[in-house]
Amino acid sequence: MSQTLRGLYAITDNALLSGERLLPWVDAALAGGARLLQYRDKTRDSVRRLDEASRLRTLCDYYGAQLIINDDLALAAELDVGLHLGRDDGSLREARQHLGPDAIIGATCHASQAFAEEAAAAGASYLAFGRFFQSVTKPGAPAATPVLLEEVRRRFALPLVAIGGVTLHNAPQLIGAGADMIAVVNSLFSAGSPAEVERRARGFTELFPPL
Repeated sequence: MSQTLRGLYAITDNALLSGERLLPWVDAALAGGARLLQYRDKTRDSVRRLDEASRLRTLCDYYGAQLIINDDLALAAELDVGLHLGRDDGSLREARQHLGPDAIIGATCHASQAFAEEAAAAGASYLAFGRFFQSVTKPGAPAATPVLLEEVRRRFALPLVAIGGVTLHNAPQLIGAGADMIAVVNSLFSAGSPAEVERRARGFTELFPPL
């Protein structure tokens, strides 16, 4: 599992990828090496969300990447893809039972080893910690530190995701502290063109040396 869940983890954002930007910007991120893609859309337009997620799954299949749905077990089950759950977004244990043993299910742990312990016991595939730096997407999230990342690296065998204000400049510090994946939103998708998204994605991808 840890060999698969490694590298750039791209997360979509409604504001950055509105209208016709979603597919070409995501295509560029995947072309640049993103290994996981999280579809994060908190709107109630279920028809549009199903259509967009279906298209993203096709893109992920083409690039050999994994699609993860944010906080929507029903949609993840319908598309037979992965799921990411926040602290207040449903039972990870129930999601594991519903999606099966092979599904990728991630858990938000903020800066809490206790949350991580609960998620690991419930069957999480990876543990996400953050924010580590000032974050445009989640400015109020509890702050985590590289020291925490080092501690959870020693404690848990599961892959670790670092999220929150991650840039090309500060990502190496998190990787050095034990992050298997770096989750990026604004530093990737705020680019003005697909070509720039791909350039940024390649930059993040190159931070992970070949195994």
